[in-house]
Amino acid sequence: MQMQTIHLKDRFPFLGENGCDPILTAYLPFDDIGMNEKGENRPCMLICPGGAYLFCCEKEGEPIALHFLSEGFNCFVLTYSCNPHPFPTQLCEVAAAMETIYENAGTWHCDTEKIVLTGFSAGGHLAAHYANAYNCAEVREVFPNSKRVNASLLSYPVITAKSPTAHVKSFYTLAGTTDLTEEHIARFSCENLVSHDTPPTFLWHTAADENVPVANSLLYAQALAKNGISFEMHIFPSGIHGLATVDTVTNNTVDAKTARAHEWLAKSKEWLHQLWD
Repeated sequence: MQMQTIHLKDRFPFLGENGCDPILTAYLPFDDIGMNEKGENRPCMLICPGGAYLFCCEKEGEPIALHFLSEGFNCFVLTYSCNPHPFPTQLCEVAAAMETIYENAGTWHCDTEKIVLTGFSAGGHLAAHYANAYNCAEVREVFPNSKRVNASLLSYPVITAKSPTAHVKSFYTLAGTTDLTEEHIARFSCENLVSHDTPPTFLWHTAADENVPVANSLLYAQALAKNGISFEMHIFPSGIHGLATVDTVTNNTVDAKTARAHEWLAKSKEWLHQLWD
């Protein structure tokens, strides 16, 4: 495996305003004798860790990348700007990461028609938000040709800004205020943004999640169904919020009931391969 660390503000200086320093870490297979001699392109996964837009949770970055790297994906972890940087900072940084993948597609052997945007918790909100609003005015102002993703993989995502289901801390940080207006709520509730242009989506959550209620995923699935978007969803009965890989790589302990949720990795890989093979 080879790793590359890219400070996106070095490529797009305006992303460095107000102290921002978004970082894209690429996890790629070795480019060596006997490796990919035919130069075949690989599907890509762009990963947005969670953290309530206050920080980027490390266990939802590299461990996820390593799982999918072994499945034939080029993987990219975006350490996006968090508090005190509000919307649209993060959406623009995802757009910058997409531009970087596209511009290096030949060197990295990326199949740009097979890019899945993956997010966890608040990173799931960012992934769902970008999947539906990649071409919004704020993004297009700085990236006139911002790129659409081809699939979304959302893990226990923050979706709605509406009470009582909302994870309000995420939206206070995203909006830059605790005084959320009706405009904030409408704009940041991703179930409102789903359209016929929304990409196929894989969702998973636990019914026992007390931090980000499972109703978030259910609302998004309902919106996908209403708009005729292909999706797969798994709701596991046990497990706290933030399980990541649901093993002892990313959790101190995992009890037998919670361990069932580890299946999301195999199920999502199967879904992605069926989507594109």
